[in-house]
Amino acid sequence: MQIGVLGATGPAGSGLAARLASCGHEVILGSRSKDRAVEVRDGILAKWPDMNLSIDAGDNEAAADADIIVVATPWDAASPTAASVADKLVGKTVICMANALTKIGPEFQPLVPPRGSVAASVQAVAPGAKVVAAMQHIPAKELGDLSMAVHDDVLVCSDHKDARDLTIELMESMPDIRALDSGSLAFAAPIEAFTAVLLQLNVRYKTRAGVKFTGIRP
Repeated sequence: MQIGVLGATGPAGSGLAARLASCGHEVILGSRSKDRAVEVRDGILAKWPDMNLSIDAGDNEAAADADIIVVATPWDAASPTAASVADKLVGKTVICMANALTKIGPEFQPLVPPRGSVAASVQAVAPGAKVVAAMQHIPAKELGDLSMAVHDDVLVCSDHKDARDLTIELMESMPDIRALDSGSLAFAAPIEAFTAVLLQLNVRYKTRAGVKFTGIRP
């Protein structure tokens, strides 16, 4: 699959781009600045020179031409970024991986975006897209370390079943990841908010907590 990652110069976007490219996908890194995207792309290729990663770089407009789109910006930039390329997103699966969080004192706490979740806000500004919430619970650092496997469950929710199915297929193309159909986009709010709990556990126990569900057949 050809995947365009909007806002791919941050840790989450670049980490996911590297992971997807390592699984044989063609990835286009997008950014407000093409030069910045090229810089990040070159850094990924230099870090993993033996993997023959298929990664191109451009601005967000160029990345939005891909078959599947990932919005990997900080949460408060997700809607403006999607709105800026909304005409290119019509009919496409658009995966939103952002979480609305803040840190108050020693604690991470969830915020409530205007429409209840970041993913729902992206759907509102790009009504022709098929927005999916996924990848909220996997740390960027782990995604970007291609020497490590990722053994997490990924919760996938959307109002569009075909987009959910396509996203599940994409997620499970990454070895050791299991993607679970988690229903409509209404469930994006608690899924995004739970990331604050994981971060708090990581801080409290100085570890890397992940999500894995029992009792669900493969």
